[in-house]
Amino acid sequence: MKKILLLGSVALLSGCRFWLDPGVAVKHEEPNFIYMPDMVYTKAVKAQSPGSMRTPVAGTIFREKTLGRIPENPEEAGRVLKNPLRMTKANLERGQHIFNIYCIACHGPYGEGNGGVVPRYPQPPSLQSDKVMGYINHDQQGRIYHIISKGQNLMPSYASQIDPMDRWKVVMYVKALQRAKHPTAEDLKAAENN
Repeated sequence: MKKILLLGSVALLSGCRFWLDPGVAVKHEEPNFIYMPDMVYTKAVKAQSPGSMRTPVAGTIFREKTLGRIPENPEEAGRVLKNPLRMTKANLERGQHIFNIYCIACHGPYGEGNGGVVPRYPQPPSLQSDKVMGYINHDQQGRIYHIISKGQNLMPSYASQIDPMDRWKVVMYVKALQRAKHPTAEDLKAAENN
């Protein structure tokens, strides 16, 4: 049995020139069939040279292009940027979902700046403060969108984590949180009638 195994091993190794003569480099032979000729015989292009980038397919929409440029100045963002979405239950639920993933750890469940990381890190500003409520009530929601997109003070930018439309849904949800904590007279009247 050992002789058969030894003879079989020698027969297999005899087909490989490397084992017989390690000093001889193994030559790769031309393949009989080229599976993807476009990849084998491509014209090399230097990165970022003219013509190296493919043009987008017709109808392609860039992620940030749908909302235009985000101003660098938060005050300008408050004046220029307007929420393109309607207040719907689906948008609010999505805003709550995104808020609970990214914002609740620092800002807390009601946006009061008392999230779970507060004892170890500086307390973030409350989203229930008069200043932030002024952004919402005076139709400057673009400032909150700007803060989510660009960051402010210790808060980093969430532009790479949160889709542009989802950022607007978070702004809607912040508005709903503020209205829940500080209802208007009409809100109270509507609640009594239900």
